[in-house]
Amino acid sequence: MRHLAIDLGASGGRLMEGTFDGSKLELTERHRFLNQPVMLPDGFHWDILRIFHEIREGILKASHAESGKMKASLGVDTWGVDYGWVDRKGALIGNPYHYRDTRTIGSLDALAKVFEPGQIYRETGIQQLELNTLNQLLAETQTHPEILQDDRKLLFIPDLLNYFLTGIMRREYTISSTSSFCKVGSAEPSALIFNKLGFKKEWLSPSIEPGTELGSVRREIGEESGSEISVCAVASHDTASAVMAVPFDDGHEGDVYISSGTWSLIGTELKESIVSDASRAFNLTNEGGFGRTVRFLRNVMGLWILQESRRQWQREGKDYSFSELSELCSTAKPLASFIDPDDPSFAAPGNMPERIRVYCQKTGQKEPEDVASTVRCIIDSLALKYRETIEKIADVTGKKPSKIHVVGGGVQDRLLCQATADACGLPVVAGPVEATACGNILAQLLTFKEIASLEEARQVVRNSFDPAYYSPGANREQYQEAYDRFQKVTGKNN
Repeated sequence: MRHLAIDLGASGGRLMEGTFDGSKLELTERHRFLNQPVMLPDGFHWDILRIFHEIREGILKASHAESGKMKASLGVDTWGVDYGWVDRKGALIGNPYHYRDTRTIGSLDALAKVFEPGQIYRETGIQQLELNTLNQLLAETQTHPEILQDDRKLLFIPDLLNYFLTGIMRREYTISSTSSFCKVGSAEPSALIFNKLGFKKEWLSPSIEPGTELGSVRREIGEESGSEISVCAVASHDTASAVMAVPFDDGHEGDVYISSGTWSLIGTELKESIVSDASRAFNLTNEGGFGRTVRFLRNVMGLWILQESRRQWQREGKDYSFSELSELCSTAKPLASFIDPDDPSFAAPGNMPERIRVYCQKTGQKEPEDVASTVRCIIDSLALKYRETIEKIADVTGKKPSKIHVVGGGVQDRLLCQATADACGLPVVAGPVEATACGNILAQLLTFKEIASLEEARQVVRNSFDPAYYSPGANREQYQEAYDRFQKVTGKNN
């Protein structure tokens, strides 16, 4: 059987095929496409129909890649929190909103008027962010109160795409766990939250665990591809898939991962959730992982700031590649100025280099003067933010990491990997770069019992991909002084 992974990110998607020989996994890209959200009069939306069209195109390309009828499994993973609505007849109700849509501005304050301090966190264990599904639902029901009466279903993005593929509505555990309305460690909604806000449990379809076979693709998809395809519910939150592919050693307790891309997801893997005053104070989240493991992590703005800066320079007629930006960055003075990557001013699309200059000006720092110093400011700030987050996770768990695993697209940014090792004073193990697609396929191998356990899945990763290693430099005093300045600048000096 062939194994296909639909891996969707905020800016693009791809269909990857995994070939497993019993020991090693090899990945082949069959189709790649842009994921371009659309601004409409009522807000910022995902073009979900275009996304589904591209998935079908990918299936066709994969089916024609080899002669003969294709027998395959397929899994879908995407970003979290966003959702679509389906009416009682099974028809899509509008294009899903994008988590960066401005409708949720002020939603944390609105929830604070309904719930006691810390009440939502104690119920769900999820960090409080304006982009959470709970906040989006609150905003939507306030502007469209008829939703509270409608007979409709809420489907998270991977569940919606699985429905388009199979006609079956199910709610996968790891994606549900990111919503901020499910009970901690559960796929079931919090009765307290739903009752206080007037939400309907009937909106939600039955929950399933990752590693569940959903069923065959709809007849017309099978006929157009000439293939026999079974859809699996994988760990469909993309970070949950990526964490499956972190090549943790046995006895890895305390070691941390950074799933590095548009966002940086920084965390450790636990057997039980931690919902405490300390975890809440630092906004640490307890999200579901494969096999009911816990992804104890924090979302940090990642390469989005660099990506958006590059788009601004393109608009100004300077089309730098990422490798060119990295080369320019290496010529700039390190640790000269810092931003807080999580400052709200960097959340929305726009002129990021100008926002960086304004931030530095407001905080009494030297403003980056050119492209090289701007990129260096971003890289140094991310690395120091990683240190701050890793130290807080270690404080809360009581477990000190011995190494940092970096997976995802950020693996390719060698300067950031080295800066992370230097800033944190820990060795960095970088790879695999295609961790999310890899984890997606590992879940399919587990579904069809080609491998037996999560531990075996990680051994497959170690067998299949050679990581890069970065050792911390000897400049510890320089980075300690920079870290002290960073915390003062960002207002977090204790």
